[in-house]
Amino acid sequence: MAGRLITLEGGEGAGKTTLARALVQRLALAGLPALRTREPGGAPGAEAVRRLVLERGGWDPMAEAMLMAAARREHVVHTVRPALEAGIWVVSDRFADSTMVYQGMAGDVGMDRCRTLAALALDGLRPDLTLVLDIAPAVGTPRAIRRGDSNHFEDRDEAFHERVRQGFRDIAAAEPARCAVLDAGGTPQDVLREALTEIRNRLGLEVGPEA
Repeated sequence: MAGRLITLEGGEGAGKTTLARALVQRLALAGLPALRTREPGGAPGAEAVRRLVLERGGWDPMAEAMLMAAARREHVVHTVRPALEAGIWVVSDRFADSTMVYQGMAGDVGMDRCRTLAALALDGLRPDLTLVLDIAPAVGTPRAIRRGDSNHFEDRDEAFHERVRQGFRDIAAAEPARCAVLDAGGTPQDVLREALTEIRNRLGLEVGPEA
């Protein structure tokens, strides 16, 4: 039996990493092998690209989008597809929607180019469920800065982060069968509860009592 792919999306400081950890734990408790991964990253080559992209700004926008796509291809080929084919559930902290939003919708690359890059990187792969963690940038960005794992996206102005937030909302509205929007302004337990409800309702999977 093939595994399922759950992707977590949202702006800075939305709590994606915290939720990814909690979901993998719940899947394991339900007797399902599960892998937590991230983008950019999740494979050796992709992690090298992550360091290039996130640790400094100043990239040409199209070059940045191409680097993200290259990292995603490495991630898909070496980590995600092999896990799914082995029956492992994959929970990814960011995936292709992030490039569509950050570079295509909030940035200057445009959605058409990002769609082309995604098609090349993914080769037909689609998430079974995408959970969009929605939070006001005025709340999420300070959270991200406090955690100390900074990147150059966090330094962008408030207008950029508002475009990011709206971009994820727009994707969720356009693809309601795949995407669910969660209120990320509450406690981690609140967000986990919402996520488990969506997994149960959309994928038909009971993953233990809700927090």
